[in-house]
Amino acid sequence: MTAEARLALDGDFEIHRGELIAFCYRMLGSPFEAEDAVQETLIRAWRAFDRFEGRSSVRTWLYKIAGNVCFDMLRSRQRRAMPMDLAGPGSVEGPIAAPLADRVWVEPMPDALAGIEGADPADQAVTRDSIRLALVAALQHLPPRQRAVLILRDVLAWKAKEVADLLETSVASVNSALQRARAKLGELGLEESVDQPGPIPDQALLDRYLAAFEHYDLEALTDLVAEDARQSMPPYPLWLQGRDDIFAWWLGPGSECRGSRLIPTVANGRPAFAQYRPSGPGGRHQPWSIQTMEVRDGRIVEFTMFIDDGRLFPLFGLPPTV
Repeated sequence: MTAEARLALDGDFEIHRGELIAFCYRMLGSPFEAEDAVQETLIRAWRAFDRFEGRSSVRTWLYKIAGNVCFDMLRSRQRRAMPMDLAGPGSVEGPIAAPLADRVWVEPMPDALAGIEGADPADQAVTRDSIRLALVAALQHLPPRQRAVLILRDVLAWKAKEVADLLETSVASVNSALQRARAKLGELGLEESVDQPGPIPDQALLDRYLAAFEHYDLEALTDLVAEDARQSMPPYPLWLQGRDDIFAWWLGPGSECRGSRLIPTVANGRPAFAQYRPSGPGGRHQPWSIQTMEVRDGRIVEFTMFIDDGRLFPLFGLPPTV
């Protein structure tokens, strides 16, 4: 292969990197594993390109390789989860269990990694809806092949024949897997995570939340947080149910967050905040968590505070201090 041909092939592969990372993220629940999976996909594609017969597009062929890489990575591995998947709600007075390993949790995804920035506006909207945290967490409840079928059929709108060709199976098998996947999510009460994109917080709500949290103004926050809201803090398994318990936590074990600074960012296609606590020398603000939220009827109904372990803030391109 000539140098020019190699450059052209590199270009063909790179065009699809963002969407492949988004696909692998939906499959694996981790942006770090998704990047690794796509790197392995491109390595396998390079090694096998002389056997590529062109009966499908390069894009479809890459998806096929990426699917097989994800299946390999998911083999005999515990599924990633959210704290609500592991146990019932905790209490402010109860003990705080030790943090669990990164591999246990669904992790947040920056838009830039999923190839959203610079994409066509219609494609941006589809990708943002399809990497939202609730959907990715719901997908982890499915066996790998059912997960792939649901992503390709219901999320990416591939035809059953296209999915069958990619998975080297029959259309009947694809339709059966899709039916079982939908039924499984229905049993778990998660089917709306796939069918309903969910509202995006408006800018006014975000501005009010930022000001109220930075001032630790619980009276102002009461108007923003739903009475039955939930809060979780991976990698800690503890999660809380209800605004009263959440605020009691903020005033009790979580009081070290008082005086935090919030920097707007985007995670999983939705507005989010990077939280810096005044925990460094001389009260210097240091990375603490990536805050994501779900809204309903103009109120925040769920917080997920992904506690930073030194990997998340660099992944989101965030500064080490403010």
